[in-house]
Amino acid sequence: MNDDDPINSLANAIRHRSAILFVGAGVSISVGLPSWEKLIERMAKELGVDDEFSTRRDRFQTLAEYYRIKHGSIGPLRSWMDRNWSVAKERIEKSELHRLIVTLDFPVIYTTNYDRNLELAFEIHGREYVKVANARHVAQARRGVTHIVKFHGDFDEDSSLVLTETDYLDRLSFNSPLDVRFRSDALGSTILFIGYSLSDPNIRLLLHRLWQTWHRFGYEKDRPPSFIFMPSRNPVEEAVLGRWGISVLVGTGDDPEAGLTDFLRRLVEAVAVT
Repeated sequence: MNDDDPINSLANAIRHRSAILFVGAGVSISVGLPSWEKLIERMAKELGVDDEFSTRRDRFQTLAEYYRIKHGSIGPLRSWMDRNWSVAKERIEKSELHRLIVTLDFPVIYTTNYDRNLELAFEIHGREYVKVANARHVAQARRGVTHIVKFHGDFDEDSSLVLTETDYLDRLSFNSPLDVRFRSDALGSTILFIGYSLSDPNIRLLLHRLWQTWHRFGYEKDRPPSFIFMPSRNPVEEAVLGRWGISVLVGTGDDPEAGLTDFLRRLVEAVAVT
């Protein structure tokens, strides 16, 4: 195994339980959940919004805000998402991607996904976990098992969901209980991001804030390495992320899901090397 391969640094951190995982929508889409575009189409149709507005993914939060104004709450939308953003247990059982995530045994997994596919994967494979979705959970979460932190909320609690424009703007302060928890975890851990598109402004803000935390106090050289898996190479993005201290790990082939699965399989193998 090549000692210069960045996967070795990541595998070593995982082996010593000093790495955390951050999981995005791509992992849920891999087992059949609708894309964000499907949710936007649903809202636009129900609200009678023109197609031009509804096809702009960057205005999703504004559309959700309008939904809340028109309906008085996001409850009906959350109920629809809860029914439609779930997959049969058999899909998770057959998911090699979810099995590999469980096998890697991260002490903490953050996710911006609202669904409970990660929790179900841990149950299927007989591994203990605790869900962390609010301040009470942060305080009460027992140690010694994987913490699955629902960074943008959970279907079990409408008020926890970060969905509308107001929700996202409120999180820009980066001082909610889950933000404080993440900052604490991130200061001493290697972080691996998977299932994200770099066009997502929320993940870009998160990555920038992570860099900013270290840069402000002048200790960038002491920061643990962080990584993001991307299905294909983009020199522009790699340069920007590199400045923020994030190394890009690039997949092989044209299938993003297959590329991520292959990457995690290689990571499992690397972790097993002592």
